[in-house]
Amino acid sequence: MANHWDIAERTKRFALRIIRLYTSLPKPTEAQVIGKQVLRSGTSVGAHIREDKRSRSDAELISKIEVAQQELEETIDWFELLVGSNLVREDRLAGLVQEANELLAILVSSSKTIKQRKRKSVSAEC
Repeated sequence: MANHWDIAERTKRFALRIIRLYTSLPKPTEAQVIGKQVLRSGTSVGAHIREDKRSRSDAELISKIEVAQQELEETIDWFELLVGSNLVREDRLAGLVQEANELLAILVSSSKTIKQRKRKSVSAEC
């Protein structure tokens, strides 16, 4: 995986930005409901990345990375709903959307690399 500290630190900063977004959302019920979903999915990415340090196998590591990917995809979907429902201006979320997409690309690349490494080690054993 990419330098673990870097991705762990980036996902932590991402989570802190998500928290700031949530606290600044308008107070209508729909904004708060969607906001809680963004808060849940956006802050859980880093937790899954930190858990991968305790992975006992490549399969477990891949699983944790892929769960983090799913949380990022969900977060991006909630961003789209906030914008699409005119609760938040698109330009206000642009930086968060960009960071979510960059983190997603890093995690997809990492899981592909681990899967390739795993396949190579299996074929070398044969």
